[in-house]
Amino acid sequence: QFGISDRALQPTMSAGSGVIVDRERGLVITNYHVIEKATRVDVALRDKRSFQAQLVAAAPALDIAILRVNARDLPALPFGDSDKLSVGDLVVAIGNPFGLGQTVTAGIVSATDRGLGPNTPRFIQTDAPINPGNSGGPLIDARGQIIGINSALISPNEGNVGIGFAIPANAVREVLDEAKRRM
Repeated sequence: QFGISDRALQPTMSAGSGVIVDRERGLVITNYHVIEKATRVDVALRDKRSFQAQLVAAAPALDIAILRVNARDLPALPFGDSDKLSVGDLVVAIGNPFGLGQTVTAGIVSATDRGLGPNTPRFIQTDAPINPGNSGGPLIDARGQIIGINSALISPNEGNVGIGFAIPANAVREVLDEAKRRM
């Protein structure tokens, strides 16, 4: 006798992170891998408000997704210039590690222009703790500007070992600017 277990029929949820980058248009940036299999995406803010989001643009090769929520006057962060980063610069990673809610960790830029293999994007490497659930959240410089979008970590056991990677803000901004031109 074959059947489908009740557990297999249960909807699944996963959590990631994102950052609001346009307060008037309601634009949110996250990683593409965070939302690629989702049938519904909700954006939850620290103040407990929640909004259903729509995908408006994606760059899967760069692991970037741009979402839109139907809300205005949202708290947004400005972009910095990721080309001006230096090894040793202080950074802060903000995200939702392990679904725990908004968490802030600090570290430094360990490397710039780091490749993780052939035909992969170049990353900012940081020792700021980045864990599962931080994907899509911002890496912020000492001026409070987005200099990267946290995307990956290297760990033999899916926990933090001090090697995290962020997509440079300048590459992310190109995707965002193209999406805005199409809106």
